[in-house]
Amino acid sequence: MSYYSHHVFFCTNERDDGRPSCGERCSAELRDYAKQRVKELGLAGKGRARVNMAGCLDRCDEGPTVVVYPEEVWYRLTCREDVDEVIREHLQHGRIVERLRM
Repeated sequence: MSYYSHHVFFCTNERDDGRPSCGERCSAELRDYAKQRVKELGLAGKGRARVNMAGCLDRCDEGPTVVVYPEEVWYRLTCREDVDEVIREHLQHGRIVERLRM
C-alpha cells in the first residue's frame, strides 16, 4: 500500500528567460489553498492525500500545471474553484475532471 492515497504536485517554477512559467501564474498560492482545503476536509495525512510544490514539470506553457498520482493525471488549474473541483471530484470521489485535464 502507498504511503499516500494521492500525491498532488503543483509546479511552482519561475523561469528567468522570458518564457511562461507556472510560478508567475500564482501556482504557489493555488498550492497553499489546496493544502489548506485538503487539511480542512480531513483528507491529509498518512493513507490520505499529500499536496506538494514541485520544481519545473516541463509543461509551464500550459500551466499552472498540477499532476495527481497514482493516476498520473495532469491538470491546468487557474483558480480556487478549479482546485475545489479537483479535490471534490478526483480526491474525494475518484472521478477525473476532464474539463481541466491537460
